[in-house]
Amino acid sequence: MEFDFQWLLVGLPLAFAFGWVASRLDLRQLGRARRETPSAYFKGLNLLLNEQQDKAIDAFIEAVQHDPDTAELHFALGNLFRRRGEFERAVRVHEHLLARADLKAADHDRARHALAQDFMKAGLFDRAEAAWRALEGTSFDHEARLAQLALAERSRDWPRAVEVATRLNARDGGAFASRIAHYECELALAADDAGRAHEAEAALARARHAAPTAARPLMLAGQRHLGAGRAAEAMAAWDELREQQASGAFLLVAEDYARAALACGRADGARKALLALLAQHPATELLAALDRLEPEGRADEQRWVAQLQASPSLTAAQQVLAAPPESWGADGLAALRAAVARAARPLQRYRCAACGFEAQHYFWQCPGCLSWESYPPQRIDALQ
Repeated sequence: MEFDFQWLLVGLPLAFAFGWVASRLDLRQLGRARRETPSAYFKGLNLLLNEQQDKAIDAFIEAVQHDPDTAELHFALGNLFRRRGEFERAVRVHEHLLARADLKAADHDRARHALAQDFMKAGLFDRAEAAWRALEGTSFDHEARLAQLALAERSRDWPRAVEVATRLNARDGGAFASRIAHYECELALAADDAGRAHEAEAALARARHAAPTAARPLMLAGQRHLGAGRAAEAMAAWDELREQQASGAFLLVAEDYARAALACGRADGARKALLALLAQHPATELLAALDRLEPEGRADEQRWVAQLQASPSLTAAQQVLAAPPESWGADGLAALRAAVARAARPLQRYRCAACGFEAQHYFWQCPGCLSWESYPPQRIDALQ
């Protein structure tokens, strides 16, 4: 049987034509797919901006189905799930990204960072800790260490907190020195509770070394000395605190300072120091400490009256009222009236019966719920 070359002449053009048509169809399909993916993406973005998160998620899922290799769509979808509280779905999206072999190094770090955030929001702190540790040495290194520090504080893992904060402190030029001192103080308290006095002393020494001007190590040192019966050493620690912190943190131990002074026979020196501090920074804590140094702990009514006149407060008014009325004098009585009036003023309010909105002025229409005549005409106070 002889081959008819005429069929070859007819078949070649037909094959070429069919190939050309097929290629055009593929190109059109590819172009349509490329047009559909951005359309779904921008639709989701528009819905997200309009705070329609449910519809936005549906649009992003559609976009990811059209182009499953697009990392940015996965990031957007995972972040949306996390914002909605759907942490399990967010974790799945970001773990799917991490499992891809073709993912760029920068996107890999982004995915691990997003996964760490998912675990944090979900309360899976053990898994979050592992995810943050994996980010050390990446572009998210600083944020990862800060997150690890927050986790250590949350779990009260003070040795780990000291370790992380020390690294951050070396990098940031001493910005975490105060935190390190607090962590060491927490370790000292734990050691004291366990009866390990030497460990507590070592922790306080490290705290002083980390932040020489920090208040808490000096406060704790004085309290430990006073508890052990070493009143003079307690006063020495608190004198240093008083000189460094002025009237700030020293107020927390002012009465203990007076108690230590009485225990070691240095009441006169303590009185002079407290009076000098009171002249610079009047405070009721200093007056209470000075009263401890008076014979039999009797209060000095005139000092309290002067404090009440200079800075009206209920604490000072209570101390003046504890004294016999004949000791008040005209100035004391006027100061008492002024203090009570000042304390009562913000408590005298009208309350809306419809929504509970409170105001110092009477409104015919409630500013909160816009109800008319919803305010009873009688004022209330905080005791009712």
